[in-house]
Amino acid sequence: MAGALGRMGRAIAAAADAAPDIDVVARFDRPDAAAADGLVSQQAALAAADVIIDFTTPAASVSLAEACADRGGPALIIGSTGLDGAQLGRIDAAAARVAIVRSGNFSLGINVLMGLVEQAAALLGPEAYDAEVFEAHHRRKVDAPSGTALMLGEAAAEGRGVSLAQVARRGRDGITGERPVGEIGFAVMRGGGIVGEHSVTFAAEDELVTLSHSGRDRGLFARGALAAARWVAGRPPGLYDMRDVLGFSKGR
Repeated sequence: MAGALGRMGRAIAAAADAAPDIDVVARFDRPDAAAADGLVSQQAALAAADVIIDFTTPAASVSLAEACADRGGPALIIGSTGLDGAQLGRIDAAAARVAIVRSGNFSLGINVLMGLVEQAAALLGPEAYDAEVFEAHHRRKVDAPSGTALMLGEAAAEGRGVSLAQVARRGRDGITGERPVGEIGFAVMRGGGIVGEHSVTFAAEDELVTLSHSGRDRGLFARGALAAARWVAGRPPGLYDMRDVLGFSKGR
């Protein structure tokens, strides 16, 4: 387990303790924490484990993916968000040599919501319905919009057969002008201890359709990460996501 001292690391450890079919064989965190709280070095953890679960930072996740790939294993679960294009490309390259499950959200409910958003976007066309993604998280979250919000935006864009990069509006300030047809907007809140709130609204002149999900406890993400670990153990190299884990993707 990477990032063992973090909030998600602790939540995953608690979930693993309650799972009779999963053994946490090694825990590691920052190099300067290797001797604390029973932690080991990254190298020792990679040698001991079948799967590494990683909820750390973009830079740490990329480095870990490349370390796993260089050794030919173990498989890797990546839950870090805020990765840029170059970092995603390096993870893609590592996945050619080792099995990696990467997702912006490991909740079953969120992944079902993504499918519903894609279907709704296809049926509620951009000429009549404006699409807006809202997300709220605790004050300590460092990236915005959240990885989950971007996943929901991608789902809406896929439903409409467009590239999110071409239609996304990730912030508004000042005199912004009239909203363009087909724009997919993002609104962000940070405050308190909010675990995770996400919604997608399709707004027409005469009605609003809102699809939403509320995370109440980090345990739901931990359970999803453990499900991904069970699924990816022994898989061939490749880049997978939670839709693969849950059987939503075809052909895998």
